[in-house]
Order: sequence, then structure tokens, then C-alpha cells
Amino acid sequence: MYIKKILLAIALIGLVIAGYFAYFVYNAMLKPNTAFNNETAYIYVPTNATYAEVREQLEPLLKDIDSFDALAVQKKYTTNIKAGRFPVKKGMSNNDIINSIRSNNLPIKLSFNNQERIEDLAGRIAQQIEPDSLSLLKAMTDSTFLKEKNFTKQTVINMYVPNTYEFFWNTSPELFRDKMLGEYYRFWNDSRQAKRKALKLSVNEVMTIASIVQKETAKIDERPRVAGVYLNRIRKGWPLEADPTVIYAKKLKENNFDQVIKRVLYKDLEIDSKYNTYKYPGIPPGPITMPDVSAIDAVLNPEKHNYMFFVADVKNFGYHKFAKTLAQHNANKRLYTQWISSQGINR
Repeated sequence: MYIKKILLAIALIGLVIAGYFAYFVYNAMLKPNTAFNNETAYIYVPTNATYAEVREQLEPLLKDIDSFDALAVQKKYTTNIKAGRFPVKKGMSNNDIINSIRSNNLPIKLSFNNQERIEDLAGRIAQQIEPDSLSLLKAMTDSTFLKEKNFTKQTVINMYVPNTYEFFWNTSPELFRDKMLGEYYRFWNDSRQAKRKALKLSVNEVMTIASIVQKETAKIDERPRVAGVYLNRIRKGWPLEADPTVIYAKKLKENNFDQVIKRVLYKDLEIDSKYNTYKYPGIPPGPITMPDVSAIDAVLNPEKHNYMFFVADVKNFGYHKFAKTLAQHNANKRLYTQWISSQGINR
């Protein structure tokens, strides 16, 4: 009888322990533990992050951080942290959350367009992935890389074709750069290369002309016509005389790319810079901005016409008036000059 009581007591203690263990397992592993209302929250785990850094991001998202801590230790997550961007879905348990932030690194949609300089591009990219702008810029302008891939500091921005791409948030600067090189080669496919060769232009020359077209008009439907003007001038050996190149030359000379210039003055045309296409004939040494795909394709597929000049159309804002002769252009230019002066735009 005494032995039966002991066995019963042991059994009861075992049930209590089993019940407590089941309760712990449920609370620590299986019970929903999120405290936010959106369907999904994301945490961004830096490279070489500590558990404390992960915990700091998770704490506002969870109802019970202590139960999460206990399971994180049990599952050895605290000593095996992976970098990346990880989703935490509403209603997830601690076990689900640990599994997600351990193995479900989701890519981001990274996009950029129309940056004037490689420095600006590095800053734009740094807003979207983990590396800072200085480390990105260092990788982008690495002299060994530039030499191996036939770029210069003036032309390397050509390598980055504006679009939206998929990257992991914790992508390294070098991996970002190398993947963009692959995208550049993919962009310059056989069809585009054939059109470039037919124009007797290098890739850099196409991109540089496209950058001028980009700055001249925001109207995509007008870009092939503007491109046609510049290609006509190149064929005839005329200087490009593009105002955006003068603006770029001024910004470059003064090392001030924040200034806003709405009017080019006659004194600006004397700026001594290879980018000043009023002073120096031919195509500038590199692009004056990052051209988008529509501007590049406009140069590769230009409108065929006999126009040699154009100026802003004051009656159809955003578009331009085109001319075949200097006399016609001067008449169009007078209308524009009168209008811009009437608006009080002096710079």
C-alpha cells in the first residue's frame, strides 16, 4: 500500500512536470507572440550583428520578449545569427519567428535613375541596402576594377543602367558592383550593339549623347528627335553646342552640384572644360548625367530628319521648336529669350 502511494505521488509529479513542460513548449514555441497590426513587419539584421542588436529590433514587435529569449537560447539562434532582411508575420510563434529570421532572407527591390555623378548614385544605393555610400563609392571607383573593365571615373556611371533590380539587403559593395556589371552587359545585347556600330559610335559616346538628350527634354516621345539633331551635327562636324553640357561644366568647375541653373549666360560659354560643347568640338569625355533607357534607345533609334537646331517652345511647355536653318532658329530663339526674360529668370 505504501509503495502504491509512492508510485502515485511520482506519477502525479511526472504529470505536473509534463504539464509544465507542455505549457512551456506552448508558450515558448507555439503560442502567437506578435504585437503589431500590420500583416508583416521586417527586421534588418546587419552583418556580424549581435543577438542584442536583433533583440532590440524584435522587442517592440513581440508581446513576450522573455519567452523568445528562452527559445532563442534553446535553438542556439543567439550564437548563429544571419544577416539580411527578414519577415515577421502577424500571429507568428517564437518558433516561427526564429525559423524565419534564421533562413528567410528576402530580397528588396532596388531602384535608381538619373543621378548626375557616381557619388550621387552611391548615396542613392546606400539608402536601400546595408553598405554605406563611402564603401559603395570605393568599390565602384576601384582603380583595378576600372582598368580591367575598361572604364574611367568619367565613364563608370555608364555601367549603371537605371531600372529596378532585386538585391539582398546585406549585399556587399563588391557584389553590388559586379552584379550591375552583369546587368550592363545584358543591356548591351546584340541588337543594341549592332545599332551602335551602325552609328559608328562607342558605347561611351552613345551614353554621353543620351545623357545630353536626357537633360534636354523630359518628354520621352521627343527624345528621338532631339537625338537626331545631335547626330546630324556630329555627322556634319558641327559642335554640339548643348546648354546642359555648359551647366555641367560650371557645376564641375565650381564643385557645386547643388546649384540650380535655369538660364545659361554668354559668359558661361567661355568656361574652359572638355564638357563645354560650345568651346570644345566633339563628344564630351563622359556622360553629364545617368541617362535612362528611353534616352539611350532614342540615340540608338533616332528620328531621321534635317533639323540642326532646337530651342524650348514657349507655347508648348516641355517640348521644343526645331529648325533646319540658323535664321529660323534665331527667330525661335528670340521668342524664347523674350519669354524667359519676362519671367524674371536671370540664372
